[in-house]
Amino acid sequence: MKAIGLILAGGNSSRMKELTYRRAVAAMPVAGHYRAIDFALSNMTNSHIHKVAVLTQYSSRSLNEHLNSSKWWDFGRKQGGLSVFTPTITRDNGYWYRGTADAIYQNLDYLRRSHEPYVILAGGDAVYKLNYNDVLDYHIQKQADITVVCKTLKPDEDPTRFGTVKMDENMRIWELEEKPVVATSNTVSAGIYVVRRRMLIEMIEKCAEEGRYDFVTDILIRYRNLKKIYGYKIHDYWSNISTVEAYYQTNMDFLKEEVRNYFFKEHPDVYSKVSDLPPAKYNQGAYVRNCLIGSGSIINGSLENSVLFKKVYVGERCVIRNSIILNDVYLGDNVYIENCIVESRNTIQSNMRYVGENGVKVVMEKNERYAL
Repeated sequence: MKAIGLILAGGNSSRMKELTYRRAVAAMPVAGHYRAIDFALSNMTNSHIHKVAVLTQYSSRSLNEHLNSSKWWDFGRKQGGLSVFTPTITRDNGYWYRGTADAIYQNLDYLRRSHEPYVILAGGDAVYKLNYNDVLDYHIQKQADITVVCKTLKPDEDPTRFGTVKMDENMRIWELEEKPVVATSNTVSAGIYVVRRRMLIEMIEKCAEEGRYDFVTDILIRYRNLKKIYGYKIHDYWSNISTVEAYYQTNMDFLKEEVRNYFFKEHPDVYSKVSDLPPAKYNQGAYVRNCLIGSGSIINGSLENSVLFKKVYVGERCVIRNSIILNDVYLGDNVYIENCIVESRNTIQSNMRYVGENGVKVVMEKNERYAL
């Protein structure tokens, strides 16, 4: 193996609002069946990277439960495997992760004990397919110190919530700005990096000595003129779900046939933890048009252009349009929902009406049927 993988999955996003009150962004459900982190994990195993560590921190309970068995992503092996690291109080350290660079620093022994020459760094909050070996080969060919995977956004997409990059004709990055107020480039960092393991250890140790904690600000931007940093462009589907609107749109994208075929039918596959649930049941009178329905769901009402996750009950004469219903939601009779995201384990009482009139509305009732 040429590389080990590090997935940074400990962050929270205030722009996700109520959706991340109880879970990390990497644990957000996607496409009726998956979690956001499944895409990075699947890319690792499909790239034959057999040694992977996931760094968790914020509201990590549901994420840890999802990762409690490594067999779903084929990491149950004698050599390598999947490790999950959380912040640990030690004699030398009493802090939680203070940033992405600090998260790596607190787990630096994992890198020191490894023998692979390269490290693949990835976030757990993006939906995409990528063969990391292609990026690694490009990194070696360019003799780069750091390779940043980049994506050129469409004209209607907002680059200011990402790090924007500018490259010369040889793809070397000469400008990198993190979340600019006014973006002068629509090419953004996808949050995926390749770096030589020993160089990463040296830079992380230097950051810690100087009291610096962020990988992008204190390594990429700070060293952009000292290190050879190259960009690798991806052209296939890529979406970051770190805002309510982006999360909603990403799930809505899976209602498009070309996106579903790309992720569900084209090799390589995307893997996830499997729940032993029966197929969705459609009772007499149910009407479903252009929807994704998760297993274990029972449908009685009318659904259109919506994504329903696992174990959702839709009552009689319900109408759901252009909405996302997360796991284990009970919808009473005569409920009307449009342009909404309904939080998991909610009970929506009969005759309720929720409509997102000025954008996407997050529905979060305080009447859960049981505790987390």
